[in-house]
Amino acid sequence: MTAMARPAPRKVTNRPARGSRIDREGHEQMVLMRWLNGERRRGKAVGVLLEDVTYHVPNGGQRNKKTAADLKAQGVRAGVSDLVIASARGGWHGLYLEFKATPPHDAALAGSQREWLARMEERGYLAVLAKGVEEAKAVLIAYADWPATQVVGCPESMPHGSAWRRTAAE
Repeated sequence: MTAMARPAPRKVTNRPARGSRIDREGHEQMVLMRWLNGERRRGKAVGVLLEDVTYHVPNGGQRNKKTAADLKAQGVRAGVSDLVIASARGGWHGLYLEFKATPPHDAALAGSQREWLARMEERGYLAVLAKGVEEAKAVLIAYADWPATQVVGCPESMPHGSAWRRTAAE
């Protein structure tokens, strides 16, 4: 009776498989959002003021042609910043934050991203490029420290699309 040869154990490494791409930017952005959530739970101003109004715009990623065309038809725009902070502070309407991984793993700012940042500042939003978690934290902490933007006068009232305001009793 012959013994069956056992295959050699596979070597375990921390490297991705050949051809795999590490999404450093996505990973770091998740770290930033976990930090912001933690700051809210700890009662820190940056978390309390900004965590629940900060959201990611999933514009990038690999898609097939049909999905890409459908998303474009639905309003997806090239260059839109990664994070939107819907809080008016320091005289600005809100903050658009383009997030890149920490150098030397950061990608170049695309022309469409540069154009988007400029367009947002022209329209009264603060637009920032942050390279890495630490720079993004510094941006958010400084922004949260600014006073809330004050609306002067009474804002206009929109007569359309207001059904969400009606109570169930009506």
